[in-house]
Amino acid sequence: MKILVTGGAGFIGSHLVKRLLNEGFSVVCVDNFNNFYDPQVKERNVKNFINNPNFRLYREDIRNFEVLSKIFERERIDKIVHLAAMAGVRNSIRCPSLYTEVNIPGTVNLLELAKKYKISNFVFASSSSVYGGNKKVPFSEDDPVNYPISPYAAAKKAGELICYTYHHLYNLNITCLRFFTVYGPAGRPDMAPYKFTRLVLKGDKILMFGDGSSQRSYTYVDDIIEGISSALDKELGYEIINLGGSELVSLKNFISLIENISGRKAKIKRALEQPGDMPITYADISKAKRLLNYAPRTNLEKGMTIFISWFKKYGK
Repeated sequence: MKILVTGGAGFIGSHLVKRLLNEGFSVVCVDNFNNFYDPQVKERNVKNFINNPNFRLYREDIRNFEVLSKIFERERIDKIVHLAAMAGVRNSIRCPSLYTEVNIPGTVNLLELAKKYKISNFVFASSSSVYGGNKKVPFSEDDPVNYPISPYAAAKKAGELICYTYHHLYNLNITCLRFFTVYGPAGRPDMAPYKFTRLVLKGDKILMFGDGSSQRSYTYVDDIIEGISSALDKELGYEIINLGGSELVSLKNFISLIENISGRKAKIKRALEQPGDMPITYADISKAKRLLNYAPRTNLEKGMTIFISWFKKYGK
């Protein structure tokens, strides 16, 4: 069994690649090592895979259909996990055209090749951002998501829609997984768990947008990998499924947790709320439990203890 992982050098992607290789799968990784954050982070993520005979790395862009076609011709790919995307809500507001130029055409390219090569299962990484300013919580997959509040969220919703179209027209098995604030070792440096940990440990000020009452259901990366792995094993037709944590934590309490684990006091500077930021992301995971046997096992205190220990060794 050979599995293509796009964005396989990134945070979630590299954790998934490690899991798949450990389970005996062959993995084809496509990643363009862009400079959204330091490319050396991704280099470190994949360095332990490079000499594995079951791992093949292509430093390519998902927008390049010709190159992707050659990869599919060369590799006998059975399944796809499509994680590659321009990520980040705030950056998408600064550079909206980049997000629509990468995330939507890149997804269409992969769906076209999935159709051509009769890929048995396609897993698409969506985001809790699609829920926008929805007031009903927890967020359910049946909730309307017609009013995204950032270009990133709009592009992810567009990805879900085009995935449905390819399922409808060509009977592809496609599972869209909506991730909720994923954290853990090798996490993205632009996200709050990494950024706040770095600032607290260095003694620098944390810029806290709003009054600290915004809430998130943080999800430890190993739980996300379990959900992806389960989705790869099941041919569900077309489904959208939340993958989130089981706890809802305010921003203020999250910072306090970092203080307690690290033994360092945070220096906080208040700032106005940012456009595109959601006041709450909270996942209803009942569908994931039913279809994927999904059950998050790592609570936030344990997960952040693991992450902070990792950061002290490898973080910058």
